[in-house]
Amino acid sequence: MRILQILPELNVGGVETGTLDLAKYLVEHGQQSFVISNGGRLVEDLERGGSVHFTLAVHKKSLSSLKLIKQVRKIIIDHKIDIVHARSRVPAWIAFFACRGTDASFITTCHGFYKSKIFSRVMGWAKFVIVPSDVIGRHMIEDFHVPPESIRRIPRSVDLSRFNRPKKDKKGDPLRTIAIIGRITPLKGHTYFLQAMAKVVRQYPYARIWVIGDAPANKKNYLQEIEALVKRLGLGKNVAFLGNRKDVAQLLTEVDVLALSTVTQEAFGRVILEAQAVGVPVVATNVGGVVDIIDQEKTGLLVMPKDPLAMAKSVLRLLEDRPLVQRLTAAAKEKLEREFTLDIMASRTVAVYEELMRSMNILVIKLSSIGDVVLVVPSLKAIRRKFPKAHICVMVGREAAKVLSRCPYFDEMIIYDYNHKDRGLMGLLKTGRKLRKYRFDKVIDFQNSRKSHFLAYWSMARESYGYDRKWGFLLTHRLRNVQQQISPVDHQFQLLAQMGIEKPPAPRLELWPTAKDDHIIEEIFNAEWLSNANNIVGINIAASDKWPTKNWPIEHMARLCDLLASKHIRVVISGLEKDRQKFRELQALTKAKPADFIGRTDILELAALIKRCKVFITPDSAPLHVAAALGVPVVAFFGPTSSVRHVPPAEKLVILDRKLACAPCYSSRCQILTHACMKDISPEEVYRTVMGLIGIKV
Repeated sequence: MRILQILPELNVGGVETGTLDLAKYLVEHGQQSFVISNGGRLVEDLERGGSVHFTLAVHKKSLSSLKLIKQVRKIIIDHKIDIVHARSRVPAWIAFFACRGTDASFITTCHGFYKSKIFSRVMGWAKFVIVPSDVIGRHMIEDFHVPPESIRRIPRSVDLSRFNRPKKDKKGDPLRTIAIIGRITPLKGHTYFLQAMAKVVRQYPYARIWVIGDAPANKKNYLQEIEALVKRLGLGKNVAFLGNRKDVAQLLTEVDVLALSTVTQEAFGRVILEAQAVGVPVVATNVGGVVDIIDQEKTGLLVMPKDPLAMAKSVLRLLEDRPLVQRLTAAAKEKLEREFTLDIMASRTVAVYEELMRSMNILVIKLSSIGDVVLVVPSLKAIRRKFPKAHICVMVGREAAKVLSRCPYFDEMIIYDYNHKDRGLMGLLKTGRKLRKYRFDKVIDFQNSRKSHFLAYWSMARESYGYDRKWGFLLTHRLRNVQQQISPVDHQFQLLAQMGIEKPPAPRLELWPTAKDDHIIEEIFNAEWLSNANNIVGINIAASDKWPTKNWPIEHMARLCDLLASKHIRVVISGLEKDRQKFRELQALTKAKPADFIGRTDILELAALIKRCKVFITPDSAPLHVAAALGVPVVAFFGPTSSVRHVPPAEKLVILDRKLACAPCYSSRCQILTHACMKDISPEEVYRTVMGLIGIKV
């Protein structure tokens, strides 16, 4: 694997140390390690360990940092990076957008508590979010709505090769040393630590108190306050400010007690592990991830934050009770070696990387009519074949949901009810937020509308595929120069070819009516005296209201019913409740008595009905695709739309159309007012076609 870690700087600190440790492990275990930062004193150590470092100003908290996206994307592409691991917020914003449209997966580690929800939100956008402790995991779930299944808990670690050192023998030496290690900021509670030390010094007047660490540039005033507090407490001869040190491991061999006085939720507390590795007992405030390391009275001592008296008493216990120290340090060392070594942390991280490489979440968008959703089934089957272990979701409108309710080629259906509860801009935005929770790697947009392109973008998927039309700029992979005069299934496979998905030799449509659907149709057939009929022909009375020009004339349909009845062929008429008036007109014009199925079936019950037909007759509409999916011989009328562009794959399909100069017009109103493209298809021609498909000579 090629792993790129990105963080603000490589100076002394827990995040920086973790980055360095992991990079070293990756190289030692045959992986390729890359790091982007603004540089720092640890770069030399990083490069000496075999990693490649790129210096970019990814530390600046300003919009100008987003200009670095192109540079980071170039690094990702040029070095064929597999995973980009962001360890801080500004680098995460840059890395997230740099990964879009590339083969690199994005992952984050949350090293602390984030107050600014908008600025910090990107830390929860990764498919997997690594946290060092349970408390940070809860923080990301509750405050940033990260799905619990996306959280991966990997505690920080200590490199025992650096910190497993013999502690200095102080037998007979009355000098005692208490240390606090960490950035000098109000959150670390140095004021409370010093107040506690003032009480300790009363019993140990010659105690050394080491403050290891320095104040960030924006906290220099706080450092001055701490220095003034030392003087007020009379600790000037005891306290030494050692600043940032690279020899912390050596310093710890001289420390008798380490104190951690953090006043807010501590993400973890790596310095505790470093002290325990050397054999130094620890007193810490009972905050955040500290409790994952210290078991009270077993591996250390815990006190409440902002309680100098309690901290002083605990420090004095450790200075005076040698058996207690031996018991605590031995148990702490045992737990450390069991849970917190560098090898354990790094191997768990690599395991998450491998899981990320195997993981694939795919979204297929098809929001349009029922017939178009039926047409997408061969593509779903091909996608499943290409990505057999992927979690595939399909987004459809509510009306078409039942079409795919039993489809075996995807894992989850997402319903976008754009006509009702999800309608409008707010519904669109809400749906986009819902999609982001899935952490999709790929989005395949078969709908290709402004709405679907926006959803593909708003899902924040790494890759999105669609046609370069309307809002196609929102997609990472846009198909240009699309061939239009091909079937709808072939049209979809043009898009899938970008993903290396080949069209099968003979794609076919599928539907899955249930035994319940069959039973419902059986009951209706019994009521209509159709159960014993040998030859049944179905006729779909009309297309949608948007396309009245697709409809075959009712008088032609009536004539056909009479011709079929003369051969003892029963006719069933299907349609929606909106078509009730057309059926009444049909009844008035025919001597035969076609069975009335208007408004009596949903899409799968219609499939169960069509299965019982010897032939099904329909204009260009959803029932055409249903019949094709079931392998029922079908006669299809085409006029205002092109049969080349809209015909489904079918075993037995006869297209009846008229190659008029005005066709196909793709208009809902006949421009020449004759409707000749449909009227010129005679009942006698349809009759002969039907009889041929049934196998009866006329």
